[in-house]
Amino acid sequence: MRWRAILPAMLVVGGVAIVTAIAVSRPIHDLNAPSAEQASGDLEEAASRIDTAIETRLTAEHLVQSEPAEELAVLRRLSLALIGTIPSLEEIRRFEADRRADRLTLWTNAYLNDPRFADYFAERLARAFVGVEGGQFVVYRRDRFTSWLADQIRQRTPYDEMVRSMLSETGVATDRAAVNFAMAAFANSHFDPNKLAGRTVRAFLGQRIDCAQCHNHPFSHWKQKQFEGLAACFGELDLTLVGAVDRPQKPSPEDESAMMALPLDAYPAVPFSPEWFPAEGSPRTRLAEWVTHPDNQRFERAIANRVWGLMFGKPYLTDRPVDDLPDPDDPSIDSQTDVLAILGADFRAHGSSLHRMIQVITATRAFRRSSTAPDSSYESSSASSSTLTLEDSERLWGIFPLVRLRPEQMIGSMLQSNSVQTIDQNSHLFTRTFRLFRERDYINEFGDPGEAELEQRTATITQTLLNMNGEFASEMSRVRLFSTPQVLRQYSPTTETLLDNLFLTCFTRRPTSTEREYFRQQLPESTREIEDELIEDIFWTLYNSPEFCWNH
Repeated sequence: MRWRAILPAMLVVGGVAIVTAIAVSRPIHDLNAPSAEQASGDLEEAASRIDTAIETRLTAEHLVQSEPAEELAVLRRLSLALIGTIPSLEEIRRFEADRRADRLTLWTNAYLNDPRFADYFAERLARAFVGVEGGQFVVYRRDRFTSWLADQIRQRTPYDEMVRSMLSETGVATDRAAVNFAMAAFANSHFDPNKLAGRTVRAFLGQRIDCAQCHNHPFSHWKQKQFEGLAACFGELDLTLVGAVDRPQKPSPEDESAMMALPLDAYPAVPFSPEWFPAEGSPRTRLAEWVTHPDNQRFERAIANRVWGLMFGKPYLTDRPVDDLPDPDDPSIDSQTDVLAILGADFRAHGSSLHRMIQVITATRAFRRSSTAPDSSYESSSASSSTLTLEDSERLWGIFPLVRLRPEQMIGSMLQSNSVQTIDQNSHLFTRTFRLFRERDYINEFGDPGEAELEQRTATITQTLLNMNGEFASEMSRVRLFSTPQVLRQYSPTTETLLDNLFLTCFTRRPTSTEREYFRQQLPESTREIEDELIEDIFWTLYNSPEFCWNH
């Protein structure tokens, strides 16, 4: 009768083993990479032009570039940039089993075909286009706008076509989702043309002209009259029973808010290259054509700088905000080494494809460099000079930058590290719902950077304590049925294997010889002899370490 007493325990252990085996062996959803011929194309040539431009500047400044990073480190960067989480142990095992020479390029393409990419990237772009505020629910639906953006990305709609839709769409927010770009500026019973003008230039042309709303820009060439001309392009916007429409209006003297929003003598005009501004059509349609005109370098440079920032964690021009670029003909820009011009030209040549732009960026040596500076960077005799050299190398992209994870990346990585399997659209409904609420609660507590998510910030004491002592942090490290610590212990027959799996799950790498030796001295050889509390402590320590919280 003794076997009856141990049968429940045997079933539990067997169930854990089966679940673990499935997690490690099942194919990753929607990560069927295309052939090498499809993936390569002329990517290497385009990436090489960018690397040549970067390395020319490094050579001119006598700065040394870092060595290539380990492929698992690059995989982690790809996952954080395109999906918003670190790779799962399942994905890591699949990647290591992939023996193709160009597997990083192929896995980039695979991530771009993953539905998670479209959803994640749509939210990143929506922050630039409409901000993060909910607005007036009856007329403005940010959720519909973000969903529309995700669909456009999934369908690989050309970026210039997407922008033209946003700038010129009419109709109801729930039916014509692109019109929410305009609806986001509706308040107090009217549209704010000044807000729309400022956001249009920031989001789509990468320049800040907001100061010119009230006076000529004190530090740039923008004039108040130029701003008023742009704002007048939105002057015919009106909200009716059929949604947003364009129709000429004459504000009444009683409507003070409308009169203050736009001077009565303002007319639709553009601040430069008026030959790109069509003579026919509604002012918004004409503005959309001008913004996306094939010769408008500001348009392509703006999206190139933003996508670069989303891939690296900071924009290409690190010394200024992502939406405050210099003019393309600025004397400070060297046309031979202008990465934004090179990337923008390739973007135009390939149908304004966001996917293509991401493929080119991730194929560069700059993206695949180590975040550790080579020893030669410290040859300077003084410590201050060495620090300056290191900062310059990072500024000129000789070293992959160290960037703190954004809140959504942080909680996404914490949730993913608590699951051996990949959390995606094919996960159990309970898992997806749990993630949705956890993300929302965490970001509310941690703080949402909003539109300024590419600006670097230091972590506050409250944020650090939230990661260390928050309710989720405590739950995550606990050894319980089907938790990551429990599954990894059951699947790892030796302490060496357990350490490998713990480090891969949290850091996307194996422990160094020093780390391995440190833990080996404290752990028994068999995982069966390790107490739950010890595994909990190790797991808690790993995901609370600085390495977990940074992209590198």
